[in-house]
Amino acid sequence: MAICTVYTPHSLNTHLGFHQKQQQQQQQHHHFLFYTRKPNNNNNNNRRVVNNSEISCSADADKTVVIGLAADSGCGKSTFMRRLTSVFGGAAEPPKGGNPDSNTLISDTTTVICLDDYHSLDRTGRKEKGVTALDPRANDFDLMYQQVKAIKDGVAVDKPIYNHVTGLLDPPEPIKPPKILVIEGLHPMFDSRVRDLLDFSIYLDISNEVKFAWKIQRDMAERGHSLESIKASIEARKPDFDAYIDPQKQHADAVIEVLPTQLIPDDNEGKVLRVRLIMKEGVKLFNPVYLFDEGSTISWIPCGRKLTCSYPGIKFSYGPDSYFGHEVSVLEMDGQFDRLDELIYVESHLSNISTKFYGEVTQQMLKHADFPGSNNGTGLFQTIIGLKIRDLYEQIVASRAAAPLEAAKA
Repeated sequence: MAICTVYTPHSLNTHLGFHQKQQQQQQQHHHFLFYTRKPNNNNNNNRRVVNNSEISCSADADKTVVIGLAADSGCGKSTFMRRLTSVFGGAAEPPKGGNPDSNTLISDTTTVICLDDYHSLDRTGRKEKGVTALDPRANDFDLMYQQVKAIKDGVAVDKPIYNHVTGLLDPPEPIKPPKILVIEGLHPMFDSRVRDLLDFSIYLDISNEVKFAWKIQRDMAERGHSLESIKASIEARKPDFDAYIDPQKQHADAVIEVLPTQLIPDDNEGKVLRVRLIMKEGVKLFNPVYLFDEGSTISWIPCGRKLTCSYPGIKFSYGPDSYFGHEVSVLEMDGQFDRLDELIYVESHLSNISTKFYGEVTQQMLKHADFPGSNNGTGLFQTIIGLKIRDLYEQIVASRAAAPLEAAKA
């Protein structure tokens, strides 16, 4: 069985999106079920144009897997994306020959799109209306849903571009359906329609103290902002963050929570971090990582002969917990590594990490030793989640491929 979807030109094309959004939102797409004797593996042959509308027919096994990553601005989404795409192989790069200010990253397997591209108001428009980019009124969720769904169904779209340099809405760029689509930004789990399209979701939850330090480092060093303007921006965004961004973590399948260390009393520097990997139980095709004994409560200080630890040391914890009414497993690391090559000692005590060979986590960490967070739990847990997503993708593809055979037997 194949699922065919009819898309009208307006539902795929964003050229009208900046000035005639109401017309665009009225467009609909329709689904039809077709039974075929033999699946066609040529994607180009699975699309037809009839009466100026595009019809896409593809088997479920060919559908794009969609991953959602939510976090506030300056919370490490870009670094996470680089770790994730590295797990699948191939460097993630901007579209060749396109807008140099594109936010999109494309590799052999993955395409990462930034949801800032679905801002409905440019920087001047937000200022005139007195809203921040976090406010739903400054974003086009109808278009976001239409285009993510189209990509998941195997149809290319013309996605808008929000230019972070100029603050303007640039002309759109073509996005072809990849094997894995990652939508990262402020609102991947805000709209229930978009949330339902996600095969897996992650939330980066950075404490206020850590977020402030990170944002200063990024915005002052990379974007030339002053300390005063950064402080003002954080204060101005906080009410909208609390109202629209933070609540999304209750929907996430995994949360990476970054907090100040508990190993140094009254620490004010924020250089040493305590990081918690919160994994929801019962998620299809996802088995939470555990330390030593699944379901037990563990506290482990591995510093000694096999792991070099300078002050204040390293402490791991693991155990069951409750998170927004959901049963979860929590793996925690407080402290930082002195030598990444010794990480293999810790890796050997973790289970369900979805590696393909012994030491793969350590290899990935050493490969990106210069990335932010590579000496603490942020890099470790981002790497592990990347491996878990690879495993989830392979399971989804395998289950989709097996479904027609099971149906035929029935």
